[in-house]
Amino acid sequence: MESSTAPRKVTATTIAEAFRQTVAHKPDEVAIRTKGDAFTITWAQLRDRVDALAAGLGGLGLKKGDSVALMFGNRPEFHISDLAVMMVGGTPFSIYNTYAPNQIEFVVSDAGARILMTEQAYLPQVLEARKRLPDLEHVIVVDGDVPEGCVSLAEVEGAGGDFDVDASVAQIAGDDVLTLIYTSGTTGPPKGVQLVHSNLLSACEGIDALIEFPEDGRVISWLPSAHVAERNAHHYIPIVYGLQITCCDNPREILQFLPEVRPSWFFAVPRIFEKLKAGLETAIAGMPDEQRKAAEEGLEAAIEKVRLEQRGEPLPEELAARVAQADEQFFSGWRAMLGLDQVEALNVGAAPTPVEVLEFMHAIGLPLAELWGMSETCGAGAVNPPDKIKIGTVGPPAPGIEIKLDTDGEVLIRGGVVMKGYRNLPDKTAETFTEDGWLRTGDIGEFDEDGYLKIVDRKKELIINAAGKNMSPANIEATLKTASPLIGQAAVIGDRRAFNTALIVLDSDFAPAWAAQQGIADASLEKLAVDERVREAVAAGVEDANSRLARVEQIKKFHIVEGDWLPGGDELTPTMKLKRKPIDQKYAAEIEALYKR
Repeated sequence: MESSTAPRKVTATTIAEAFRQTVAHKPDEVAIRTKGDAFTITWAQLRDRVDALAAGLGGLGLKKGDSVALMFGNRPEFHISDLAVMMVGGTPFSIYNTYAPNQIEFVVSDAGARILMTEQAYLPQVLEARKRLPDLEHVIVVDGDVPEGCVSLAEVEGAGGDFDVDASVAQIAGDDVLTLIYTSGTTGPPKGVQLVHSNLLSACEGIDALIEFPEDGRVISWLPSAHVAERNAHHYIPIVYGLQITCCDNPREILQFLPEVRPSWFFAVPRIFEKLKAGLETAIAGMPDEQRKAAEEGLEAAIEKVRLEQRGEPLPEELAARVAQADEQFFSGWRAMLGLDQVEALNVGAAPTPVEVLEFMHAIGLPLAELWGMSETCGAGAVNPPDKIKIGTVGPPAPGIEIKLDTDGEVLIRGGVVMKGYRNLPDKTAETFTEDGWLRTGDIGEFDEDGYLKIVDRKKELIINAAGKNMSPANIEATLKTASPLIGQAAVIGDRRAFNTALIVLDSDFAPAWAAQQGIADASLEKLAVDERVREAVAAGVEDANSRLARVEQIKKFHIVEGDWLPGGDELTPTMKLKRKPIDQKYAAEIEALYKR
């Protein structure tokens, strides 16, 4: 199946060239800022800093094709540094901020980087890793006091030299490696996905064909820059189309950034929208009785409208009028309060999104659309068009992309967004492609009658119970998380078992607040996990989730984990995907106890 939508043509053949074109198009407009305009830089000023740093990096010996490691939070220096390396023709790549020294050592060594750029927050891990990286010649620090053996960003940026940036950019080709995306490594060491300039240009064109970014478009940089979604949505697309970037240095504050920025495009993982929904529902519950009743009835009518539209059924005039009134009285104000009243498109991905969350967002006038992609495809693949969203699917193939299903249901993809291959892993690269050039995604999917793709689950993660029934743990987990705001994470167990059980982690934001309302003195997650009142509330959520699951999928028993699961820890990858095998091993005793009771 292939998309027929023709993307708007981009004349640049590399991301580096696209940057120069954007600077020429809007030199005096703000390119990057931080909250409250504490820092701002125009496109022309950005070019000057980038060019100065590129010359300094050239003076350190950086040449075309060399890799440079970046370990930053969401700050302007990431964009400046990445662009500077790019102008030289190098390959900048990002390291997850949660990485331990041995993990830093692995990716820096695999990439062959001789230069690493970082900030004070991550310098201890970097310096520890450096002890076992004899080829890492330079560590550049962008802030604070620079220790012996390192160099400051200002020193490199001010080194000068006669480096000809325009000549350097001119020699970069579309098939030169632009960046490396190191996969999260749920089943082994991370693999370095090599993405070339033409890959990312194809991805940018495909998204712009659907969204058509406004001239004054705005995005928020808040995801890890080691993740393809962050680089694509909040770095490369702004470079190509001149969108303004606001840096959110603390991802936990993203919801506070929305009202100030009022982004044109907002992409997030399902948990963010689950929290938005829970927050609004809490606010509704706290309204005076008459107002609360009106809001609840308006929301109920709006959800019914969404369901009728999704089924393609006619909309009664009376229902449409009730929803219009609710929108004027409540929903429009909520959209403005959230900071999403100027959004052109709202997308969610990286994990299944519960239907209830999607319906809720649509009901209040925020048509949230699921999309699907992977590191190996620049994060592109399938996406719901903003004007024709089908809830429960990830949409049709994005412009310029072909998708088909293998005989076992595995999703196969090809197009300009597909990677060059894995770095230093020719055998793994060969395994990932079919003989006729399709990329094996490892996801199981199915198409509906309109050519919209639905992702069932990861091929290797499907649960096959003792009776031979296939189930998607990700979908069961998504249902659990939306059933109770107390549930922050869930891992479903059931492979080769008679029934399903779950490990449940309390939500680190909601659970302590809920405990305070209940008069529970010790609100630590460790203590709450063994509190009977908490267990009863979680059990009610599990029961609610079970009412929306097939009998064979239902959770028969659960264990509340004492503590939290953090990105980059034992249980979660830096992108918050479950590490299923390590979880099985770490909690083997707790899991076995669930099946012995």
